[in-house]
Amino acid sequence: MDNEIRIDKWLWSARLFKTRSIAVEACKGGKVKIDGNNVKPSRDVKIGDVIHVQIEQLHKIVQIVSLPKNRVSAKQVPEVLLDLTPAEEYERIEMMHAFKSEYRDKGAGRPTKKERRTIDEFKQ
Repeated sequence: MDNEIRIDKWLWSARLFKTRSIAVEACKGGKVKIDGNNVKPSRDVKIGDVIHVQIEQLHKIVQIVSLPKNRVSAKQVPEVLLDLTPAEEYERIEMMHAFKSEYRDKGAGRPTKKERRTIDEFKQ
């Protein structure tokens, strides 16, 4: 049994999801696939499995390298998974954030009159 772990627990321990319950909801919602098939949260995974995970707009592809017993630190994530996501996918997400016209940093406040005019020009 040491060579298998539940998918929801692995997704949480590999830091792909913030909580285990969010990982369970992602599995139930069809956002986690193995071999092109949706998986249930109770599905056991083993080393070498390739998992397709949709996290918001990002379609991430990861391969299991190890099966941790507990949640790993951010520095240890490369020891747990191998990221097979194409670079184009990350570039696509960056482009989406770059062209998001009304995105403002938290705490930046309301746009100034000049910033508002720039936003209006960009929208038209």
